[in-house]
Order: sequence, then structure tokens, then C-alpha cells
Amino acid sequence: MNKPVWIVIAIVGVLLVSAVFSYNTLVSMNESVNGKWSQIENQLQRRADLIPNLVNTVKGYAAHEQQAIQAVADARAKLTGAQGPVGKAEANAELSSALSRLLVVVENYPNLKADQNFRALMDELSGTENRIAVARKDYNDAVQGYNVKIRSLPTSLFVGMMGFGPKEYFKAEEGAKQVPQVKF
Repeated sequence: MNKPVWIVIAIVGVLLVSAVFSYNTLVSMNESVNGKWSQIENQLQRRADLIPNLVNTVKGYAAHEQQAIQAVADARAKLTGAQGPVGKAEANAELSSALSRLLVVVENYPNLKADQNFRALMDELSGTENRIAVARKDYNDAVQGYNVKIRSLPTSLFVGMMGFGPKEYFKAEEGAKQVPQVKF
């Protein structure tokens, strides 16, 4: 065989090895993104599981505040039924808003705020909110790494053929940039 044939074989071999390496890297990164998303869903489920206990505790003290209690229950139901990052983010925003309204109701009941069960639930809910924030950050970091990889050369040359596409970030809810007002 002559020299040009070996050069073509070498170039094809390098491209093939690069494609295999890129594919394996994308598979790994895709699974990382899926795993991080699963952690967000895990924490959102934990939050949704705590809500009925919180609502029942508040109900005992504030039976006539049914509208705020019902809004939390409805928002929780939407969160548990939401699909995908966008749907979950929207449902999460609605639940956060409903919880904020419920906490305003709680401010009117000093005995409720002092109740040991209520305090324990609020501590659990606060811890869960922190876990959700960490899980969202981890997910968005994984999405960023994945999206950078699929847009970088030489991977971007093979992405379409391999069936990979960009992932969506978990975005902050509307109004998240506004500082909440706490009034006593």
C-alpha cells in the first residue's frame, strides 16, 4: 500500500476513536444530568410529603383559614403531578407562593408558632428547601457541563448522529429576584 492510503486510514481511525470517546463521554454526562435531576425530584417529593403534616398542624389552629390551606394542598398536588424541569419549576413556584401565604396566616397565631410540632415541621421544611437549592445547583452544573460538551469540537460534529441534544436548566421561579418582606 502506498503512503496516501495509510494517511487516510490513520485519519479515519482517529475520527472513529474520537467519535467513540465522545459518545462514551456524552453517555456518562447524560446519566449524570439524569441523576442530578432525580435528586431534585427526590427533594421535591420530600417537600411534598411534609406539606400534609404542616397543613394538618395549621388546620388545628386556624380552621377558618381554609383558603390558604387549600391553596397549599392544591399546589402540592400540582407539584407531585408535574413533569420535566419546566413543569416542576412552575409547580414549585406555585407551591412556594402558597406556602408564603400560609406562613402569613401562621403569623396571626402565636400559639401555633410556639407549638413543638409546628416548629419541628418548619425546621424540616427549611432543611428541605436548602436541599432543593443544592440539588438545583448540582443539576444546573451538570447540565452546563453537558451542554458545553455537546457544543464543543469535535463532539459537536457527532452529536446529531448520536442522538444527543441540549438539556434544560432548572430556572428560578418568577419573582425570585424580589426580596420577600417579613413583617412582625
